[in-house]
Amino acid sequence: MARRAVLVLTAALLASSALTACSTKSPTPGPSSAAKGGSKGTITLGFAQVGAESGWRTANTKSVQEAAKKAGITLKFSDAQQKQENQIKAIRNFIQQKVDVIAFSPVVESGWDTVLKEAKDAGIPVILTDRAVDTKDTSLYKTFLGSDFVKEGKSAGEWLTGAYANEQSPVNIVELQGTTGSAPANDRKAGFADVIRADGKFKIVASQSGDFTRAKGKEVMQAFLKSQKDIDVLYAHNDDMALGAIQAIEESGKKPGTDIKVISVDGIKDAFVAMTEGKINVVVECNPLLGDQLMELTKKVAAGESVPARVETAEGVFPQDKAAAALPSRNY
Repeated sequence: MARRAVLVLTAALLASSALTACSTKSPTPGPSSAAKGGSKGTITLGFAQVGAESGWRTANTKSVQEAAKKAGITLKFSDAQQKQENQIKAIRNFIQQKVDVIAFSPVVESGWDTVLKEAKDAGIPVILTDRAVDTKDTSLYKTFLGSDFVKEGKSAGEWLTGAYANEQSPVNIVELQGTTGSAPANDRKAGFADVIRADGKFKIVASQSGDFTRAKGKEVMQAFLKSQKDIDVLYAHNDDMALGAIQAIEESGKKPGTDIKVISVDGIKDAFVAMTEGKINVVVECNPLLGDQLMELTKKVAAGESVPARVETAEGVFPQDKAAAALPSRNY
């Protein structure tokens, strides 16, 4: 009897165990510490930079690199050397490496839909920095961080119309455009033109790309000086082109800032030095120090948080008489 009782008890325990095993659900795994945006995991950001074509761009790169290190974000960096095909290749490499977030400053505005869709299909959010893209599908990127280039162009135009408010004679302008097809070149041109067209005395007599570089700015300005007899104003889409053009103006025997007024955009230290020397009349600021804001946005989009569609930077306009006071605070 004792043996039979033991057998019955054992059978009951086995049955109980089997029922418990069948009725217990496997625990749902929570997010791993390395999950995208996880508080314990390291976020990996793939950043495809335009290149190193100017002092502004160098400062922008340094800001991103230093901010990533400070934020504890792993940065995979690529320099496109101002070629769209290099940037597209870099973005595809980031997708293959399964980074958490991709950020890039587009070389030009158009031609991005295919690669951005590849990133979207891979579940990798994209942040545009400094420059926008021309696409009808705004779901291909999460946000844009940077400047309002149209506003910068308008600020340049407003300074010019104010400076020549009492002038009755024609004001002949030559324009050094940025990289053809790029957002800052397109928008700075459009904003400037929108302001000056209200007064017929302002005439853009020549306009050509200087590709945002000092060497090309000098080369194009030399050509302008040969082809145009009367130049009153130079409008340069960035400081490096303006500084190159100033060399050409001086070599031609003219005085930049006096014989030819110089308007520039960016706000690098070299441009402020040139203003204190009377060679540039006004600089419209475009802030390159976007690193901290980019890392903040990177953390948010990696965590799946909503972010504004557009995040702009605070910027100012610096005429010549403010250059000396502002120069010590220029960090780039």
